[in-house]
Amino acid sequence: MAPTWTLFLLFPIIACATVTSKKVCGPPPVTDGVDETTLKRVYEAGEEVALTCEQGYSPSTPTTQRITCLASGEWTQSDLACSLKMCPIPRPLQPLARGRTEAPFKSVLNYTCDDGYVMQGANESRCLHDGSWSNPPPLCKAVNCPLPTPPRDGRIVHDQPVTGTSTMYGQGWTYECNPPKAPSHERGSCRADGRATEPPVCREVSCSIPAGIPNGFITFAVMRQHGYKEKVKYGCNEHYVLDGEAEVQCQNTGTWSVRPVCRAPCKVGIKRGRIFYNARKLWISDLKPNRVLHREPVVFYCRNRAEKCGYPVASTCDDGTLDIPECFVEPGKVEYTLRASSLPSEITMCAASPPASTTSPAGPARPA
Repeated sequence: MAPTWTLFLLFPIIACATVTSKKVCGPPPVTDGVDETTLKRVYEAGEEVALTCEQGYSPSTPTTQRITCLASGEWTQSDLACSLKMCPIPRPLQPLARGRTEAPFKSVLNYTCDDGYVMQGANESRCLHDGSWSNPPPLCKAVNCPLPTPPRDGRIVHDQPVTGTSTMYGQGWTYECNPPKAPSHERGSCRADGRATEPPVCREVSCSIPAGIPNGFITFAVMRQHGYKEKVKYGCNEHYVLDGEAEVQCQNTGTWSVRPVCRAPCKVGIKRGRIFYNARKLWISDLKPNRVLHREPVVFYCRNRAEKCGYPVASTCDDGTLDIPECFVEPGKVEYTLRASSLPSEITMCAASPPASTTSPAGPARPA
């Protein structure tokens, strides 16, 4: 009997399982100031996250904001906004802050003192997370100097009464020597480095015979050398104006203080026309003598042809020179004699003067 072979085919049984991909959420989107230290990189659908603000930031809502990771991989919306906390700027500093009254969290105030003042306190302050400053504003205390030493053969005259053994920065004094001596320097003060000015040397000083001035004279003075602080007085010839101090003094340097100058009068350089001078409106022929003094204003009249009106322009005498405004047109003989009523000085005055070239500061108010 022939053998029977039986073939067994073994087929592997493959179990097929259906896998459903489940979406996850990344870190939630946040705005500036939201605390990110507790956030994860990946969240499962359905997980919730409580959003809070960092230190130094204030939440826009009083309750905790919660957002949820959705099955779509997106987050629910959040209304949380975090704003910087503010620190009130100290009132004495507000003018320097250009009107601002608050500074945001992490701002830094840097303090300095003027020369001659020493700072007491911290030189900077930071706006903290709770809306306060890390340090109060410091105080700037004036530097003190020991009382100055008087000069040999002299004394000190303080500008303000002094008590104790020191004086404050900025306070000054005058050095005086016993006559006829003069101090090598007259003024002293408490300096920013905390030291008083060194005392001067007292020595004899004289000034040369005082010199005269053009168009002027020395009054009641003996023509001799003069000692320290002696004075002479100057005056000007008739119609000349004194410019500067009338009295000059012999200084501690052996020289005179600045002499004054006698300024010359001016002639009004027109032949025909009307002017306003010395509170009067007058024809140039009535200005007798034709002379105005230094620094005195003279008003001329110009014509606005477009508006058919006149307007005044001032010029000022300056040491013998009186410039005529460019807009002034001197009338001819016939116009001046027969049609004077049509001159710019006689017609209606303009409501407003147009820009005009002048050679001096604005003169007096427009005459009627």
